[in-house]
Amino acid sequence: MAFEQRDMSGSLFRNDKKESESHPNAKGSAKIDGVDYWLDAWTKKDKNGNPWQSLSFKRKTTPANPPAPRNREPGDDDDALPF
Repeated sequence: MAFEQRDMSGSLFRNDKKESESHPNAKGSAKIDGVDYWLDAWTKKDKNGNPWQSLSFKRKTTPANPPAPRNREPGDDDDALPF
């Protein structure tokens, strides 16, 4: 039976491929309100040396209804830009 991520939950695993300090300490995935996300975590320390986790979420797929483009204002003319 294949693993199926339950809604409002996630899993993290140690990142064995970490090559630099900017790479996450752990990677995984989560499902929030039916949307699947990639999950990265970094272990950091506060000013007292206590560890804490910083998390980053990235949607696995493009949303079916992406946000509409912003409203253009009169005078907003990209063709007028010199570059």
